[in-house]
Amino acid sequence: MKNITVEDILNVTNGELIIGDKSTICENFSKDTRTIQKGDVYIGIKGEKFDGSVFWKQALENGANVVIIENVEISLEEQEKYSDKTIIKVQNTLEALYKIASYKRSLYNIPVIAITGSVGKTSTKDIIASVVKTQYNTLKTEGNNNNNIGLPLTILKLRDHEALVVEMGMNHFGEISLLTKIAKPTIAIITNIGTSHIGNLGSRENILKAKLEILEGMKIPKIIINNDNDLLHKWYLENKNKIEIHTYGIENKSEVNASDIILGTENSMFTAEIENEKINIEVPVGGSHFVYNALCAVAVGKFLNIANEKIKKGIKEFELTKKRMDIRTLANGAILINDSYNASYESMKASIEYLDNYNANRRIAVFGDMFELGEYSEELHEKVGEAVSKSKIDILICSGENSKHIIQKTKEKNGKIKTYYLKNNEEILEKIREESKQGDVILVKASNGMKFYEICQKL
Repeated sequence: MKNITVEDILNVTNGELIIGDKSTICENFSKDTRTIQKGDVYIGIKGEKFDGSVFWKQALENGANVVIIENVEISLEEQEKYSDKTIIKVQNTLEALYKIASYKRSLYNIPVIAITGSVGKTSTKDIIASVVKTQYNTLKTEGNNNNNIGLPLTILKLRDHEALVVEMGMNHFGEISLLTKIAKPTIAIITNIGTSHIGNLGSRENILKAKLEILEGMKIPKIIINNDNDLLHKWYLENKNKIEIHTYGIENKSEVNASDIILGTENSMFTAEIENEKINIEVPVGGSHFVYNALCAVAVGKFLNIANEKIKKGIKEFELTKKRMDIRTLANGAILINDSYNASYESMKASIEYLDNYNANRRIAVFGDMFELGEYSEELHEKVGEAVSKSKIDILICSGENSKHIIQKTKEKNGKIKTYYLKNNEEILEKIREESKQGDVILVKASNGMKFYEICQKL
């Protein structure tokens, strides 16, 4: 394990040691006094609504050994009281977090795989990490801690790891640029370019530019892309002779292609074709989008010289982060598919296709608003309604200001689908309980801010 000491932190942050021992080893880092463990390092992050530095005493009382704070005066009495602890003062705790994580990353000469894209980042990260860990002791981003706080805190969890798989999210230009300069990936992945956050960035072309910031932190740019995505395919054709680009796909000829695809509701099978090799792959989750995720994992496995049997094993045994295609059987015998964490037009469409392939008496879709779409919001919600109208969905339940456009377009295009537009989650819960019965499959999907996961929990 490559340890960081208090002295290292002082050096990289230009911090001031108020009290404490410079030789103290800093192993576990936390920004939350409620979950602090004995011996942890507490970083008092300043957010929009609170200043974590003011909770430094609480952190020490709850077991922290070291605290890193800003804009707090420590009295002589307080210094005496906590004389067995370490207090470091910095100009900006968030900047300090970035610098400490960057320093930690610099201590490791290991494969670092960074994943971004409009949709599918977390599930792709999960399946890649499952493949990589068949050969390497692997650390991965937990959940979707993919922002400017979650990513550095993930890097600070590096111990005796031999590989790191991180997810990078963004809402605006410059955010992935920051993350990649901290993580310094050895291989980058872009899963697709869709419409998520198009309200902030203005166009899909701008979304591509923002995602390509991932290359900025790389000494030698090496990237794996979904070659079937229209914008990524175009970018590949324009840049394939300039940088090292690896591809995967189903429709377009790629380095790793899928053939003989058999899509099931609970799993899928396909043949991955790489040059003169063929690998029979089983994915333990249904849906064509998971075939793409698995293809990406195959590409990473081959890039890291992982044996085919290990690649197959890693894909077959991977587990999804919760709230993403989490499937349960309800007390009344209906099947609940909880995909309530996030939503974009592309992921909504993929979920509808998945529901269509599910063997069910009736298919019930529960949809809420997709966020951060700006002036495109009405158009993209209507496109979801259009997709619903062409599907096998029997009952559509919606709630949210913009979801009315899903309902309206569905009614306009297909009057056979029973529709309900409801006020809130309680009404949705009541309607699901009233309508659903054994043999039904219920898909719940919306942006996280709609809190549809609460509906799933109560069901």
